[in-house]
Amino acid sequence: MAPLRIVALEGDQTGQELLEQSLRLLDPELLGFELEVIRFDLSLENRRATRNGVCAEAAEAMKETGLGLKAATITPEGADDVGSPNRLLREAIDGKVILRTGRRIPGVTPVGGVHHPISVCRMAVGDAYGAEERRERDGDDELALRTERIRRSDCRAVAEYSFREAERIGGRVYGGPKWTVSPVYEGMLKEEMDAASERHPGVAYEPVLIDATLAGLVGGAADDSLVIPCLNRDGDLLSDLVLPLFGSIAGAESILLALDAELAPSVAMAEAPHGTAPALEGKDLANPMAMILACAALLHYAGDVTASAEQTSAAADREAEVASRAIYESVFETVAAGTRTPDLGGHAGTTEFTDAVIALVRRKLDAWSSLGGPN
Repeated sequence: MAPLRIVALEGDQTGQELLEQSLRLLDPELLGFELEVIRFDLSLENRRATRNGVCAEAAEAMKETGLGLKAATITPEGADDVGSPNRLLREAIDGKVILRTGRRIPGVTPVGGVHHPISVCRMAVGDAYGAEERRERDGDDELALRTERIRRSDCRAVAEYSFREAERIGGRVYGGPKWTVSPVYEGMLKEEMDAASERHPGVAYEPVLIDATLAGLVGGAADDSLVIPCLNRDGDLLSDLVLPLFGSIAGAESILLALDAELAPSVAMAEAPHGTAPALEGKDLANPMAMILACAALLHYAGDVTASAEQTSAAADREAEVASRAIYESVFETVAAGTRTPDLGGHAGTTEFTDAVIALVRRKLDAWSSLGGPN
């Protein structure tokens, strides 16, 4: 069988620095199986030089391999510039869902007594993003108008994947849009949430309006693992609240999923949810946790995404899953042992933290090899 192939999407400033650190975890010598990294330069300079052609090429490669690892990139503000590469990639691979999971970081006190994982399952397209906008005069006043669109198929994807994820982690589907104020527009997602609940009767379901969801998260509602289905705009805001509840937005990965006709993952693109942090560029201080966790997530999805599954064997998928577990555990054990970057109250640099994680991964995989695998 062919080696597991991952498309690496290079970025800007600390985004690129953290990508390089994370790729050290995808070393075949470390993981013990064949793995190929295919690189595309998505820096702002190259996107401008290729007029976003590199984004299209990278998206095609991800559709072929099923797996992508993206560095943080700069989105320029000018309307006539190259725009957001994230939007271009989402549209090109037909991304439907963005999954971001906040988890307790050892030794870091969470906000509001939050200890269980919280996953934000966000619609990846439509809604406020790409909406048609215009302004017009209204007598002596001025109106700003915006036409937003969502599709039932996208609502169904978010709702169904939320319940499948809750089923996987033994959690509860919680939250929802503001369907009482907007029964036609936002109510479409609520209708699909209700329908998904009927298909998954074993999953606990507590639909709550988005404003009450926000209040509940800081008021003690998260007393077990939660999955929160969201519209695009709500999910963007909500994930920026949920992840810092656990101590740092750099402590979790972000996964963009394209789904097939059965709503199973066909392409997974992992990245850090934070930006390029230009103030930290070149200082070896940025937290690499999110990008390293993104590597772990991709290895987890290697056996699930249909494009990748066509090229790898069951044994290779098992090896990737074992490596994924080793990386996830090693990241949090490294933090628990006191090796932390400054954003988590520590003194370790980017390279030092990554070195510590790699050392733990190597020890785990060596031990598990002797024991015939992890327990």
